[in-house]
Amino acid sequence: LFLQDADALVLDTEQLMEILNHARAAFPTVTRITSYARAKTVSRKSPDELKALRAAGLNRIHIGMESGSNAVLSLVQKGVTQEEQIRSGRHVMAAGIELSEYFMPGLGGRELSGEHAVESAAVLTAVNPTFIRIRSTVPVPGTPLHRMMAEGRWVPLTEEEKVGEIRAFLERLDGITSTVQSDHIMNLLEDVAGKLPGDKQRMLEPIDRFLNMHPPDREAFIVGRRIGRYRHVSDYAPAPDVEMIRRDLIDRFGTLDQGILEILANHI
Repeated sequence: LFLQDADALVLDTEQLMEILNHARAAFPTVTRITSYARAKTVSRKSPDELKALRAAGLNRIHIGMESGSNAVLSLVQKGVTQEEQIRSGRHVMAAGIELSEYFMPGLGGRELSGEHAVESAAVLTAVNPTFIRIRSTVPVPGTPLHRMMAEGRWVPLTEEEKVGEIRAFLERLDGITSTVQSDHIMNLLEDVAGKLPGDKQRMLEPIDRFLNMHPPDREAFIVGRRIGRYRHVSDYAPAPDVEMIRRDLIDRFGTLDQGILEILANHI
């Protein structure tokens, strides 16, 4: 059972406990009750309040961390600091509630890419959430981020650069037992998934396989993935129609990267 499509923890703790207790009574077969939340919201709940919510049935929370870098958080006006993200995440885990934290490759743009990867990994290493979910950044027309891009104040990463950023991020996740999932269509490499620490090398393998491709093959995989031909790097095989689309995108948009941005924006 999912508590709406928003941050249910904005409610007063007693009111939310009443809702949880009612839900469990009305649906006795429910085994998981989940909510989205913001780190800022969670940080306003005391550890005892979070434990009370867990006892009432709330056993999973999703938090859109997006970045652990204060510079990136400020850039996108996230309204939360690195320290608040660490504190709130630790409190959720200490309360016995499963925690999914979301990391957005590319959010810092080219200028802040390195810091974005390093500081995000630092936050998640400090929290050790149950799940780390990858959600790649796509600037959507009409949003502030897209306007920043149009004005040249934010330079997006290419698909290849996002993959490199994910690699730098994963390499720095040390000493934790989180399950990493890349379960979203906006992610280029859906097969970067596994449980730390044992599966780290297995998660790096498809990344390295992609990065070590001959450049035209790498571009063809990107196009094929974005039109639904390939799901995993291991699915790749040269295809005339994919090559035709690759050449057409370059002709129409000047670069493949610009063409892929158009495909992603329209897909969303």
